[in-house]
Amino acid sequence: MKASLKKIFPVLIFCCGLACLSLAAGAATQPFSIWLQGMRQAALGQGVSASTVDLAFAGLSPLQRVLDLDRKQPEKTMTFARYRQQVISHARISKGRELMRQNAALLHKAEKQYGVPAAFIVALWGIETSFGENTGGFDVIAALATLAWDGRRSSFFSNELIKALHILDEGHVERGRMKGSWAGAMGQNQFMPSSFEKFAVDGDGDGRKNIWSSRPDVFASTAHYLSASGWRPGERWGREVRLPQGFSPALVGLEVRKEPAAWQALGVRLPGGENLPDGTGMKASVVAPDGLGGPAYLVYNNYRVIMLWNRSTYFATSVGLIADSLSGY
Repeated sequence: MKASLKKIFPVLIFCCGLACLSLAAGAATQPFSIWLQGMRQAALGQGVSASTVDLAFAGLSPLQRVLDLDRKQPEKTMTFARYRQQVISHARISKGRELMRQNAALLHKAEKQYGVPAAFIVALWGIETSFGENTGGFDVIAALATLAWDGRRSSFFSNELIKALHILDEGHVERGRMKGSWAGAMGQNQFMPSSFEKFAVDGDGDGRKNIWSSRPDVFASTAHYLSASGWRPGERWGREVRLPQGFSPALVGLEVRKEPAAWQALGVRLPGGENLPDGTGMKASVVAPDGLGGPAYLVYNNYRVIMLWNRSTYFATSVGLIADSLSGY
């Protein structure tokens, strides 16, 4: 018996391995229509109404453009200097200031409730969708279903799809207006459905969390995201600094945290050579998006919070710089 088990055990391991590989290969091994039937049952099992599922899935088919974009995401080739030039334009700053004036009351309300300055709400709004002008033209349900069926990241996108169905089921947006990016990021602040579930807010009191066309909801949801993620009111995101000659690359990055006084002792100064402002009790890191040959920034807790929104030093640094411009720094 023991000998038989020894012979069978490697076969069992091999078969289990094949099963795991089959699952990992993704749902795209099934016809989309068959996969969709299974997803329908999964959605019903998680409490989505049959009428919502039927409406959402009616006439659904995979979007080849979404698959193409998912497979051809470019490697990072743009320098931060170039990225900054494109993202932090005079036109964007000018429009941001104008919109801050136009929406002062709404922004003040969100700032007061969540402790997040209006300038950061508007900076994120501007970078994500050019202040709501470019929210993406993809059908969110179709995009998420395509990516979930494709299988490379099936589990993640299946979960996002179920959450998107819940958003429809709760009446926050009409089916035809649920538009977003090719990857399923939605509305004027580009929330994934899971972010919507955690952070979206009914800012105008109409019973819906409408991040597609309600500015009160967009502003409040953005502020809530940052606040709930650890934003510290009254603290800066960071500031540009000058590094001394011979500064060690090992000291650059969010993994290294020191008080400003410790950075001062290492020769870090403001761009004009002045001493760093006192920041006792605060921990800061040095980031240099283009390496030691480019601009460097001393960044604090709120920078890390912005990184939770988008894990890119290019993005987070640009949000901070735009917010500074909007604030008059």
